Amino acid sequence: MERPTLPTDPVPTALRYYDLIAGVFVAVLLISNITAVKLVELLGFPFDGGTLLFPLSYIFGDILTEVYGFARARRVIWLGFFGNLLAVLTFAAVAALPPASVWPNQDAFVATLGVVPRIVAASFIAYLAGEFSNSYILAKMKIITRGRFLWTRTIGSTLVGEGVDTLIFVTLAFAGTIPLRDLGLMMIFNYIFKCGTEIVFTPVTYAVVGFLKRKERVDVYDTHTIFNPFLFFRLAPRARECR
Repeated sequence: MERPTLPTDPVPTALRYYDLIAGVFVAVLLISNITAVKLVELLGFPFDGGTLLFPLSYIFGDILTEVYGFARARRVIWLGFFGNLLAVLTFAAVAALPPASVWPNQDAFVATLGVVPRIVAASFIAYLAGEFSNSYILAKMKIITRGRFLWTRTIGSTLVGEGVDTLIFVTLAFAGTIPLRDLGLMMIFNYIFKCGTEIVFTPVTYAVVGFLKRKERVDVYDTHTIFNPFLFFRLAPRARECR
């Protein structure tokens, strides 16, 4: 006797581009966190190297939430978190192992990829708080605007998410280690640069979102989604979808 299938996922299972967007999102996150260990200066403003690429993670987060809904974006956000955690643990383990006698770069490796608990904790907390704030605001604004004016929710959600992320990360990672003036400049420049990147890439976001909605034939509205960020396996069984 054939077992009935339960209607637990409103989004078609054959999503051709979801895994691609998720993979790029995680890659951007990992590269950003590795390059964030170097502080650079541009036009007199100090900022971490990860700032150059990290804003793209919010653009991909916007795309995931806008097209596939909060629940599927939530899964990717957690995948990024666990991927970064695995990278950090691997770096720490490799740094702790004794170097081979023919390899003279132990100090350089530790200085570059060695785990600094304070920065790691700041990065993890800021990432989760910022990404979930961004995704939540966008999902709610989509319902309020009835799917119109995409730019208002991509930019609006980024203003909130990047603000939360920047404030938490810069404060927890660098407060007390650099002068207060430089801390403030770093925070301001990071925030302006990240939000500016979102604004500049708005036409690209429109094009990608439109392409995905046409090809995937899905446009999720999180009208009944439970927005608990810790429901990793839940795929919002009652979220409204347009196809």
